[in-house]
Amino acid sequence: MGAAEAPTKFVTAGVTPILVSLGMVGGVFVARWTLPTVLKGTGYVFHDLREKPHLIVWALLAGALWAVANSLSVFAVRDVGLAIAFPLWNTDSLVGLLWGWLFFRELRGAGSAVKVKVLGGSITIILGAILLGYASSLRTAYEAQQSAAGIIASLGASVVWGTMFLPYRKAYISGMNPLSFVTIFTVGELITMGSLALVFHGGMEPLIRDIVVARKAFFWLFLGGFCWVVGDLFANYAAKYVGIGRAAPLMNTNQLWGLAWGVLVFGEFAGQSGTAQAVTIGGSLIVVVGAAAISSAVAPEAEQASRRLATLRECQRYGLDVERVEASMAGTDPLTDEAPGHRWWDAVIVAAALGIFVFLATVTERPPFAWDQGWAAGLFIAMLAALFGGGYLLWKKTRFS
Repeated sequence: MGAAEAPTKFVTAGVTPILVSLGMVGGVFVARWTLPTVLKGTGYVFHDLREKPHLIVWALLAGALWAVANSLSVFAVRDVGLAIAFPLWNTDSLVGLLWGWLFFRELRGAGSAVKVKVLGGSITIILGAILLGYASSLRTAYEAQQSAAGIIASLGASVVWGTMFLPYRKAYISGMNPLSFVTIFTVGELITMGSLALVFHGGMEPLIRDIVVARKAFFWLFLGGFCWVVGDLFANYAAKYVGIGRAAPLMNTNQLWGLAWGVLVFGEFAGQSGTAQAVTIGGSLIVVVGAAAISSAVAPEAEQASRRLATLRECQRYGLDVERVEASMAGTDPLTDEAPGHRWWDAVIVAAALGIFVFLATVTERPPFAWDQGWAAGLFIAMLAALFGGGYLLWKKTRFS
């Protein structure tokens, strides 16, 4: 997810934030249909959705929230850069922690040591965010004014993304597979982002005209959206198996990737004072320390029992089988033997997705801003290593259930 934000730098090359976000959502839409189709097949996905139809509206809501938050994040990148915006919007872990405690009984029954780690980590994250805000003030008066708008956009994205975890967790304590959830999730994204684009660009004709002008950027934006989906799938599985109170802080260590892309690839430290650079790096590391403290707070049996009560509540409310849901939460997939396998049209979906990327690649060009190709290649290789390593472990333990 850290690498996925790199194409948002097109906002510094004259592409409007709304178009950047729309392009990313286009890539997200393609990926959120393609990856579940490859891993499980459309037959599996629709079987899962038919079994839990009440979660469809929650998936649409989560997609709408994502589209709004992503648009805010692009405005933030334009005004303060990736290196500062990333850690600021990653305070969404605090919002996720609040929702997890309030609605899904996370941390209920946890011992004092666990609570100290979680609350201490949360306070540390806030301190890191304050440092980053201070770093953005160490600029000229005009830059400081832009920075204020960027900080507000980052924090707004934080609140919306943190709230997005609420539908995530509701889906997974009901036993839904993340691959099924994100397939519907993307419909909410596309509808919301399309509506925002029409409003901000003044209608269909001006929007199409602006898309044609910016068409050379869309391959990179689609690619960023595709990368985001891969990372977000890991985040969804994390929300399912360890809860949003722990998954969100762990996921937010992606800000180190954002810092690396911003500083090493795009040279965002150029022209900044040594103090500003030191404060930015220090604030990022402090946020990561807070996230590490939260992630080390392993849920004791009493808290697990509290989570099971939340699952029982959902099962009673919607008429679900408790044993099937608990089996799903343990990493066993009850639908494997029930749902149909891959169908012939799955190959058509994958071929269409590849065709879209090939077409966009034929009309693209090098990004119109300075970037270090060596560092970009190094970060890309590291990202692939993390992807295949983490993907193999997830498949080995859960078979993507």
